[in-house]
Amino acid sequence: MDDFDLLIIGTGSGNSLLSEEFSSWKVGIVERSVFGGTCLNAGCIPSKMFVLPADRMREAAEATERLNVDIEARGADFAALRDRVFGRIDPIAAGGTRYRQEQQNVTVFLGDARFIGERTLSIELQDGTTQIVTAKQIVIAAGARPHLPELKGLDETPFHTSDSIMRIEELPEHLMILGGGFIAAELGHVFSALGSRVSIIHRGATMLRHADQDIASRFTAAFAEQVELHLKTTAVSVQQTNEHLELTLQNVAGGQSVLFGDALLVATGRTPNGAQLEVGRAGVELDSDGYIITDSTLLTDAPGVWALGDVRNSWQLKHLANQEARVVGHNLLNPNSPISIDQRVVPHAVFSHPQIGSVGLTEQELRASGQTYVVGSCEYSNVAFGWAMEDQTGIAKILIDPSNFRILGAHVLGPQAATLMQQLSQAMQFNIPADRLAREQIWCHPALPEVLENALLSAL
Repeated sequence: MDDFDLLIIGTGSGNSLLSEEFSSWKVGIVERSVFGGTCLNAGCIPSKMFVLPADRMREAAEATERLNVDIEARGADFAALRDRVFGRIDPIAAGGTRYRQEQQNVTVFLGDARFIGERTLSIELQDGTTQIVTAKQIVIAAGARPHLPELKGLDETPFHTSDSIMRIEELPEHLMILGGGFIAAELGHVFSALGSRVSIIHRGATMLRHADQDIASRFTAAFAEQVELHLKTTAVSVQQTNEHLELTLQNVAGGQSVLFGDALLVATGRTPNGAQLEVGRAGVELDSDGYIITDSTLLTDAPGVWALGDVRNSWQLKHLANQEARVVGHNLLNPNSPISIDQRVVPHAVFSHPQIGSVGLTEQELRASGQTYVVGSCEYSNVAFGWAMEDQTGIAKILIDPSNFRILGAHVLGPQAATLMQQLSQAMQFNIPADRLAREQIWCHPALPEVLENALLSAL
C-alpha cells in the first residue's frame, strides 16, 4: 500500500498546486532547503526588492544630468536594505512551513530525497534519519541550482552565487561577476548602483546572448557605462590572498591579466535538479541538458510521475511554473479530462538598467527558421514621453508575419519595458493581429505605450 496519495518534491510552485480540493488526499511534501522555492527566497522577489532602490539611485544621477534638477543620492544603507527585504521574506517562508505542518492531511519532510524505484523515494531527513516513502502520484518540482564552472582554485576560494549574494553583511568595494546572463545583468546593476565597483567577466561578445541581437547590443553598450565589462574573456583561475581575491583572466588572443577584488559572484547559469534526484531509477527520462521530459499534460515517462517548474523547462520562470502547477493540479484531480500546458507565449523580463521585456521569437531565431517577417521599431526618443525622460537608449522592436500580421516576437528595451511588453504578449496570446492592435484602439497620449503604437505602425 502506498504511503501517500500524492507526494510533492519541492515547495516553490509545487506547493501552490495543493488547493482545497486536495483536502481529502493524503499528501507528503519534501523540502531540502527553504519553503517557497528559489523565487521567494533567492530569486525574483528579493532581487526585485533590491532592484527598485538601485533604480532610484540611477534615476537620481540621470535626473541631475538630463532633467535640470539636482537630486543628491548620498548612498545606500545596505544592511538596512537587506534586513528590510529578508525581514519580509523569511517570515513568509517560515509561515509556509508551519501552515503545511499544521494541516492534518499533509506530512512535511524536511530533507533530501532520492528515487530508489518506481514511485518510491528515500528521504534523508535533517535529523539524520532516513525514511522510505511511496505514493500513488508524485510531482517533481525540485527546481534548479546555480551552475558552478570548472575554474581552477574555486573550490578553495570563498565565493557567492545568487543564493547567497543578497544576504552579505556589507557592500563589497569591488564585486567581480562571472557570467553574462540575466542574473549578472540584474545583480551587476544592483551592486553598481548601490555603490560597489562591479566587473563582469563574460566569454561572449555581448551580454544576454539569448536576447534579440539588437536588444543585446544596445543593452551591452548602455551597461558598459555603469560597470566594467570584460567581454570575450574567460576566467582561468582564482585564489585568495590576505587582502583580496585574485582572478586571472584570458582574452580571445590568449593574453592574460589579473583582476583584484574583494568578492566574487558566480552567475554562470542554473542546472536542473532532476539528476540529483536520480529520477532515472523511477523511469523518468532527462533530455540532453538535464531537464525532465514530459508530455503536454506534464506527465513524465513514468506512470503517476509529473514534473513542473525549473526542473523541466529551460525558461526557468516563476510565472511559467505557476501555470504548470495549475495544469498538474487539474490533471491530478481530473484524470479523465486532462488539459495541456499552453506555453506558446511566454513573456520574460530582465530587471537591469536599462530594463528589458521580451516575448516570442528573436530576429536571429526567425532568420534561422526561414520564417518571413518584417520589423517594426520605434525609439523612445521619438515619442513625447520619451522626450520628457530624455531617453536616448530605449527602443520597441516588433517582429510581424507580413502575410497575416501575426506578431511573432516583441522586444522592448528601456524604462517600464516589462510592463509595456505585456500588452504585446496579450495580443499574441489572443491572436490579435498587429494591424488591429495598432489601429482599432485609442492609444493614450502622451503616454509611453505610444512607442508600441509607432513600432506597430512602422511595419504596416
